[in-house]
Amino acid sequence: MPLRVFEARYIDMMRECLREKKPFGIVLIKSGKEVGVAAEPETVGCLAHIDHVDMISTGILAVDVRGGERFRIFDTRELDDHRLEAQVEMIKADDAAPINDVHMRCAKALKTVIDNLNAKAASEDGNGIAPKFVKLHFEDTAWVANRWCELLPIPLKARQKLLELDSAKSRLEIVYRYLQQHAIL
Repeated sequence: MPLRVFEARYIDMMRECLREKKPFGIVLIKSGKEVGVAAEPETVGCLAHIDHVDMISTGILAVDVRGGERFRIFDTRELDDHRLEAQVEMIKADDAAPINDVHMRCAKALKTVIDNLNAKAASEDGNGIAPKFVKLHFEDTAWVANRWCELLPIPLKARQKLLELDSAKSRLEIVYRYLQQHAIL
């Protein structure tokens, strides 16, 4: 996920994360705004690992992050700079489950979408922007379900609810039905 960081408090946070080689948490805003006082977050988010940082102009960082483990927030406190600090519990990772024959259609369609995004990014009109997947795991139910959750043109609240589901098989079943309903499969 590409981020543009311009607020001093988040630039400081990036510096600290890079120095300590630690991820930070990303959570969808439940209510409030991105800028200014701390917003109320949803209760489930994920760790963001910094892959690359560039200063694109004075005071603006271009940061590429890779999503990591999911967590559930059970307590927050607002820091002096209006960032939230949260007490979290990590959510057990989905078991690596091989994809079944029915959901293999989802995996094949996902591969086509990723190939098309990469081709567009490589072309002149794509500006080189496409999701960057470090490893492709089309045979893994959780990986396929989570990539579809990232890429589907669905409201953020719907994406949030999908990613909160404990079962990757349940996520992929819902995605499968969505793809069928929209004549993608």
